[in-house]
Formats: sequence, C-alpha cells, structure tokens
Amino acid sequence: MTEQKPLTTQTAKAVPTLPDAQTVTQVTHWTDRLFSFRVTRPATLRFRSGEFVMIGLLGDPDPKTGKQKPLLRAYSIASPAWDDELEFYSIKVQDGPLTSKLQHIEPGDQIILRPKPVGTLVHDALLPGSRIWFFATGTGFAPFASLLREPETYEKFDEVIVTHTCRDVAELEYGAKLIEELKADELMHELIGKENLDKIRYYPTTTREESPKMGRITTLLQDGTVFRDLGIEGISPETDRAMVCGSLAFNKDICAVLEGFGLEEGANSDPKHFVIEKAFVG
Repeated sequence: MTEQKPLTTQTAKAVPTLPDAQTVTQVTHWTDRLFSFRVTRPATLRFRSGEFVMIGLLGDPDPKTGKQKPLLRAYSIASPAWDDELEFYSIKVQDGPLTSKLQHIEPGDQIILRPKPVGTLVHDALLPGSRIWFFATGTGFAPFASLLREPETYEKFDEVIVTHTCRDVAELEYGAKLIEELKADELMHELIGKENLDKIRYYPTTTREESPKMGRITTLLQDGTVFRDLGIEGISPETDRAMVCGSLAFNKDICAVLEGFGLEEGANSDPKHFVIEKAFVG
C-alpha cells in the first residue's frame, strides 16, 4: 500500500515558525503501521552516517496556560551524511504521544529537529574487519539505510550482510526497495562503485506471515541456518563486525548471540567487534 506524497509548489507552506523547524519535502506510507519522510537539512548540520537526532512536534496546548511543549523522540537519520536532505523511517502508534501526530504530516508541514547528532552505530566504534553485519528489526533498519549509502562502509569491508526481521512481508518493503534501487542506481554506481554495491547480501526474515525465510534471526544464527544459506563458515572476532538496532528484547538477545561467537561490544571511545544502539527501540 505504498503511498508517496512529494513536495510541490501547491503544498509548500509558510516560512518555518517552530523552534529548530525543518520543512517536510516528501512522505511515503509503506503500510498502515510504517511510513518514511524527508525534510530539509539545516545548513550547519554535520553528522556521521548511522547517527540519530531528536525530532518532533509541538504537543497539545496546556489547558491552563495554552502553551505547547515540544514532543521529541530519538530518530535515526536514514539518509547518508552526504545527502542534501534528511530521511526518517517511523512506526505509527495510534495512541503514541508523538507518532499519533507525526504520521499525519504532509509535504510543506514543519517538524522540530534538534541538530545535535549522536549514536553508536558508526564506523569509528568498530575495529577493522573484513565483513560487516547489519542486524535490524522493524524500523531499526533506518540507520542501516544511511550506512548502506555511505562510501566508507565499502572502503572498510569486503562483504556487507544485511538482516532484517519483521512480522509481515509488507514491513520489509522499505528496506528491500532501498537495496534494490541502490544496486540499480547509476549515480550510486559512480559514487560507491557497482563492484562495491555487489558486496551487499540481503537476508530478510518474517516471524508471522509466510515468506521464503521465516524465523527470528537470533534462532537462525544459533542453529546455523544463516551460515548455510549464505555459504559462510560462521561469525568470528577475527573477521566479523556487527551493528544492531531493534527492540529492547532483540538487542539483548542478539548481544548474547554475538558474545557467544566471541565478539565484544564496543563504543565510540572503545572500538570493539560490535555495537548496539541503546538510545531507543524500533
């Protein structure tokens, strides 16, 4: 049910009036639970692919004072560091304080964006290796959408394995389409190199709806299914590095699995074999 709304002269609205305001340029609804959107980029914003910022909207007016306080949440930037705009990928929560409002934005609307990027899903937090794993569930794919379009990813690694686990097939569309278009885009061939984009190996799984590959990625790693499917021997601290972004339960489980393979968790100040984004769940 992909529905896309780009910014046109008819939908463009007034000059930003919100604090730290940026203008929405495009909105795409992937399912009744997932959507992505692009906004203008502050001229002064510098970030590393994989980082996140705080974005949001004004809340409802206070019944007594009439004042509106910002509703802000951490969102990974899904676009790469070189992009002229910023892209975000979000879940829709009908009674969520922020997403119940955010899911209704349209091109020309404004959002609040605090231009102070942070995060652990960056190349600086990993030791050198030959293979990188991106482990995502749900909207946790967002930082990897950024890193997959980052030339440094391919300069540092010979193989890029992307796993994405969702409940239903439709929830995989954002990531699947991004990778498909990335590999076919001639401009990306010039920027990154077709031979580098060929390093990407995409491994999607579902946990509820029937699909070619079903099961939780943690289970498929532990029983060796992933390795048999991909034709590799396994995960080793000598060669493999990993980044993880998903639900709190998933992050905990995958951490235990990776540590079982001998990998150690790192950070910006202490690079190791894998990193997990703990600032939010997606």
